Amino acid sequence: MQDWRRDRITAAYRGENPTVLARLPESFAVIGDVQWLPGYCVLLTDDPAVGRLTDLPREQRLAYLESVERLSTAVEQACASADPAFRRVNIEILGNTDPYLHTHIFPRYEWEPADIIGGPVWWYPRERWSDPTTALGPQHDPLRAAIASRLTRTTDVQEDPAPRR
Repeated sequence: MQDWRRDRITAAYRGENPTVLARLPESFAVIGDVQWLPGYCVLLTDDPAVGRLTDLPREQRLAYLESVERLSTAVEQACASADPAFRRVNIEILGNTDPYLHTHIFPRYEWEPADIIGGPVWWYPRERWSDPTTALGPQHDPLRAAIASRLTRTTDVQEDPAPRR
């Protein structure tokens, strides 16, 4: 079996990507390989040929962005319930390293270092991305389950009652 990290999207379709939380429109919601910010998730496009948001036709683009909203809301709700120091989520579509469309959902916390808390997570040292002490593992199962549960609740997605002006 090929390492699922080499082709995360195909592995998700095959049921071999262990980070998958849910299948959403135009995407797969996955929990991050590292959890130094507990609850870190990524939304992967379901088409590895899609390199940027603008590659999608408008209807699919809007569906993908709705999935971003669903995942970020699930992360926000689960992290706020799990840690009183939860502050907010940061949402980023970068595309600088991986060639396929994906969106990072970073929970942010009051306990983060003062010199980093007000900036992007990329201010953290690079070593954070490969630190075995924060690698995804069984200790993250409760938060993972809480995020997945919130993703499957259709009642969490509510329409605005009236248009905004």
